[in-house]
Amino acid sequence: MKLENYITGKWITGDGEGQQLYDAVTGETICYATTKGFNFKDILDYGRKVGNPALCKMTFHERGNMLKALALHLRTHLDKFYSISYKTGATKADSWVDIEGGIGNLFANASLRRKLPNTSFAIDGDSHNLSANNSFMGTHILVPKDGIAVHINAFNFPVWGMLEKIAVNLLAGMPCIVKPATVTSYLTEAVVKEIIASKILPEGALQLVCGSAGDMLNHVTSQDVVTFTGSASTGLLLKSNPNILKENVPFNMEADSLNCIVLGQDVTAAMPEWDIFIKEVRKEMTLKAGQRCTGIRRIFVPENKMEDVWKSIAASLSQTKIGNPLNTTVRMGSLAGQTQRNEVKEQVQKLLASSQIIYGSLDSVDVVDADASTGAFMSPVLLMNEKPFETKEVHEVEAFGPVSTIMPYQKADDAIALSKLGKGSLCSTIVTANHKTAQHYVVNAASHHGRILILNNECAKESTGHGSPLPLLIHGGPGRAGGGEEMGGLRGVKHYLQRTAIQGSPTTITAVTEVYQQYAIGKNPGKHPFKKYFEELEIGDQIITSKRTITADDIDKFADLSGDHFYAHIKTTDFEGTMFEQQVAHGYFIMSLAAGLFVDSYEKNPVLLNYGIDELRFTKPVYPGAELYVRFTCKEKLQNDKRVIEKPEDFKQGDDIDKGIVKWLVEIIDDNDEITGVATILTMVAKKNKQA
Repeated sequence: MKLENYITGKWITGDGEGQQLYDAVTGETICYATTKGFNFKDILDYGRKVGNPALCKMTFHERGNMLKALALHLRTHLDKFYSISYKTGATKADSWVDIEGGIGNLFANASLRRKLPNTSFAIDGDSHNLSANNSFMGTHILVPKDGIAVHINAFNFPVWGMLEKIAVNLLAGMPCIVKPATVTSYLTEAVVKEIIASKILPEGALQLVCGSAGDMLNHVTSQDVVTFTGSASTGLLLKSNPNILKENVPFNMEADSLNCIVLGQDVTAAMPEWDIFIKEVRKEMTLKAGQRCTGIRRIFVPENKMEDVWKSIAASLSQTKIGNPLNTTVRMGSLAGQTQRNEVKEQVQKLLASSQIIYGSLDSVDVVDADASTGAFMSPVLLMNEKPFETKEVHEVEAFGPVSTIMPYQKADDAIALSKLGKGSLCSTIVTANHKTAQHYVVNAASHHGRILILNNECAKESTGHGSPLPLLIHGGPGRAGGGEEMGGLRGVKHYLQRTAIQGSPTTITAVTEVYQQYAIGKNPGKHPFKKYFEELEIGDQIITSKRTITADDIDKFADLSGDHFYAHIKTTDFEGTMFEQQVAHGYFIMSLAAGLFVDSYEKNPVLLNYGIDELRFTKPVYPGAELYVRFTCKEKLQNDKRVIEKPEDFKQGDDIDKGIVKWLVEIIDDNDEITGVATILTMVAKKNKQA
């Protein structure tokens, strides 16, 4: 049987027999994979011409809800995915990280829609006034690139590796082609089959090739994005493709690295942090049989605790049952295949030039419910290097399996220096109960690590652990780790968007961006904006309120009501040497007064509630006698999805009302027409005739 590839809108197989793929546990042949005969230029063009326009027509909210729907759909097929995942040598726990962790990425990225407008583009960052008379300004917008994202993934996470990448490019509005590592591509194919069958994604948004990438990179353009996960050597080869260099194609690399963990000098065997450290090392050595790009390869321990630590690690490893992942007693499965096992052993031989094995064996392993000779099983191997500053192999050679090396350090700065000898990693962990120790390590080591976990008894129970990248935090690292970034919330989405500076008048920029820019010409709303439903409101709807004179009595009463008797609000204060000339009104009184001016009436209206205040600034002191008014403008409208109610008892007042969030620019202006305060307030506004 040959794996199918989903390209140009159909499932097809390549020519010839292709590469033979094996069950990592039994050694039996599963299928064959090939892309021979494919025209990769046509495949890429299909994504650009069919998938890209379809996604670009969608808004961020539509794309986000698409990801959510896809995640919900895939959750209904978990049993199928797990049954296939076992063939990769993964245990149930390993598979959970890969499969449900990947689906979790879809959910997490779907939720980012709430931070984005209901348009196909977005403003990026602050706007800037570029003129003295407020008639010329600039800002930045983000629009989807015109190309296609090419994802070349590693073998260790055939589901997570795909979903964590496509979630981001799809939210951004770019189509993609996924090229999983061939050895475990049969699991990726199974997931893509369900994605395509669901018809949730527009045609052309996702394509899959199982087998060689052929000359695909020779056809990418400057509007495309290439991502790669795998070895640093392969990444360098791909990144150096002449066409990628000529076209200046964005290339995001996440490479395997020599990640490390440090035991703080403060930790003793009597502390909970000691057991936390041992458990973390064992977990990272055995989860996925050590086949993780974030796996702990280097263990740094205070010199006077070396023997106690390595013996504790060895004792913990000895309790780990290895074998058939279908057996419920097994805690570590096999490597992904015989080829991977041979490569790990070759790398260990290089490490043995300056280290020695203190636990485990390269030649034998006891397995449960399996045959060690036909399956790709391997014993965890703990090595010791007693002179880490004098040897280079341990900081340069990675054995991508259940292998780690323990090394001594004398001072905190030595641990930092040793961590940097890996020349860039995806992750480092320090286990310490001392906050000063943690700060010293983080501040001084962070330049060489993409992520640092500070692990202690306070967070250990809920910590996601050393090796778990999270959708809302960046995944990547400098130097050997590839120099790229994946995920990271909106940071990751921006990799697939073009940032463009735009300049013009505030009114024009308002029209282009669909976000009101300060000093733009406002619109006559016809009636008070609070009497309009969400759909009826237009960006730029603006009212100028009546005026209110501030008195010393107002200030005194607010001080008594609020309890805020700060000296500047007391009329008898001697103001010499202060920033004020006389008694000054409370900023919060001015904001409250503003609300009284722009709120229309006592009658019910589509405004359901005040949702909050952003960017509140008091820009000029207000003294008794000042006459204030408010310029109140509809700034931005944001969709607000209805909360999913699974049980009747979960229903809350207002859940049946369809609504959106409206941002309003509040400018508080005095009798000299100078702004004394500015804020963005948010209200929840009902939609017209859309109550369930």
